[in-house]
Amino acid sequence: MALSRRARSIPWDCSDWQPFAHEDRTTAILETLAENRGKTLYCGIDQSDTFSKAETWEAGKDRNERDDTVYWGERGSFRGFIAAQEGWLTEGESGITGQSEATIFEFPKEEQRGRRKKVKRIDIGTDPTQFPITAVASCGQLLGILCTEESSIGNFYSGNEPLEKKRARNKAANLGQNATYQHIEWDTQTLYTEQVQSGVITSRTRASNQRVRPTTAEWTALAAAAADRACRDQGYRYAAGSAQIGMGHSNDRGPISDDLGPGLGFFLRKVTSGANFQYHGRQSRTWTATCKKVLRGSRR
Repeated sequence: MALSRRARSIPWDCSDWQPFAHEDRTTAILETLAENRGKTLYCGIDQSDTFSKAETWEAGKDRNERDDTVYWGERGSFRGFIAAQEGWLTEGESGITGQSEATIFEFPKEEQRGRRKKVKRIDIGTDPTQFPITAVASCGQLLGILCTEESSIGNFYSGNEPLEKKRARNKAANLGQNATYQHIEWDTQTLYTEQVQSGVITSRTRASNQRVRPTTAEWTALAAAAADRACRDQGYRYAAGSAQIGMGHSNDRGPISDDLGPGLGFFLRKVTSGANFQYHGRQSRTWTATCKKVLRGSRR
């Protein structure tokens, strides 16, 4: 006689779910997820009301790389949310829905014994020594470097070419076009005011109103975007947080009284209108980053 199969309900057992107390809410959530890895998210959110879905997703989304263990905590570790968990935590806005409860609420399982995983990493980026910097008049001719949009001072003038170059450099750094005695450190984008006597710098003071653009964070974001594209082109993924900016191509720093500093990579282009002219300026930076790819295979 054939036996009929009947669906059975498996009650949730949340007796061993332990929330981790911490004054920082995000740390509390991440440490709780790490400590309770392998248990159900349902216990920590819907049933015990420890955390909300939205704040749990917000706390963990930036560490959500399923190929690597990306959160190492004092209480344990976890590898990020699976697609079904994303769908549940974000009400379907991210990830997929429609999975069984067991799939939705369980953390990713460890690799099965007999399987091995290797993460291959490569370094990418640009190097100023690769290019004939002094012979290049346009940032766009240097393949792969970071460049700001070209900016102009707006008006056409006649004569006083050094002054117009200074205005173009200042404009490219988002300074007042007639600012004098300014110095910028390329790696921090920190602006200093310098006093110069007889062609010699006598003092340097950090400017109270730092207006230099792009900021270091903005340059780094540009590097991360460039790295992401370059990694994908080679079949890799960008390793989050690995992008760093380097010095630019300083082919026009200006005279000592108006020198904005080395490594800023100012490129100037002369535009004429009859007998008058103006200079357009832009900045450049080199960058480096790491790409990664997960290789899987069977252990022999």
